[in-house]
Amino acid sequence: MKISQKYGLLLGGTFVTLAAIFLVPPIPQILSFHHFADDRSLWGIPNFGNVMSNVPFVVIGCYGMGLVMSAPISWTIRLIYLLLFIGVALTGLGSAHYHWHPDNDTLVWDRIPMTIVFMSFLAATLAELVSRPLGLRLLVPLVAVGVGSVLWWHYTETLGRGDLRLYFWVQFYPMLAVPLLLWLFYTPTVKVILPILIWIVVWYVIAKVFEQLDYPIFRALGVSGHSLKHLAAAVSTWYFVVLFRMKYLTSAVVAAV
Repeated sequence: MKISQKYGLLLGGTFVTLAAIFLVPPIPQILSFHHFADDRSLWGIPNFGNVMSNVPFVVIGCYGMGLVMSAPISWTIRLIYLLLFIGVALTGLGSAHYHWHPDNDTLVWDRIPMTIVFMSFLAATLAELVSRPLGLRLLVPLVAVGVGSVLWWHYTETLGRGDLRLYFWVQFYPMLAVPLLLWLFYTPTVKVILPILIWIVVWYVIAKVFEQLDYPIFRALGVSGHSLKHLAAAVSTWYFVVLFRMKYLTSAVVAAV
């Protein structure tokens, strides 16, 4: 397949998904979203389980930042992965802040860091598979769209007509774009890292399942599905560390790049 055809498929898929999400009516935030199964307090911390289950994000994010800063890599890759791991660490802090007092205002600080992770991961994939300059050029616009989607949602909520559509696109589009990129720009290096990318997606899907089963899991186990969602999502972000180490800190793979 010609490179122009590959770019055409990628751009076409992007526009189709954007058009599809805006064909549906605006989606407001359901206020029951803020009601979680486990609202127990411990040591003066409200909603203890949902707050403290965010600690792994902070640990993984900080560890990842340390790896990136010490790795012998180009400044382009360093910048993209550094922003990715900053997003992971901020996800833990933002989510803990939200769960301390869940409402639409604190939810903003939960969602903004997640969009940084989603879009930095997409930019990293573009840099690895397509072009490093392209990944760098798109990093800021992609992150801006992600952050803007949360700010737009919050602004529309203040007007009484909340609109989550763009945020939903930001959350799920990378999970569709990355497999497409892997198919369009497949190389022998991709074969090496493919299992890691699969685990990133698998654990993210598991996290979303836990989120939907918050109350049933809490009734069955005494630990809420939402707390387990945080832990599963943290495992997903751990595979960013595994990916980075394999790609840039393993001599066999570095030699193949």
